[in-house]
Amino acid sequence: MWLTLAGIFVTVFLAELGDKTQLATLLFATDGKAPPALVFAAAGGALVLSTAIAVLLGTYAAKSLAMLPLKLIAGTGFIAIGIWTLVGHFRAG
Repeated sequence: MWLTLAGIFVTVFLAELGDKTQLATLLFATDGKAPPALVFAAAGGALVLSTAIAVLLGTYAAKSLAMLPLKLIAGTGFIAIGIWTLVGHFRAG
């Protein structure tokens, strides 16, 4: 069980490094409108809430969509987003 938890932690931690949410939080912390502790609490609370929603939806989806190859569908979706991003890049350039 600890190995599974560690794997989840490392995967989410690495996925969150440098993403738009982290950069937005960095900007909120630098503007000086709120103390750093409140920025941390608000950003942490938002991440916890969005993760809770994802877990609830994932649990429901696992029960409701047991026959569908969800990993294949998700992987195909990520590949499609990547291709879309690359096409947009080369059209703009």
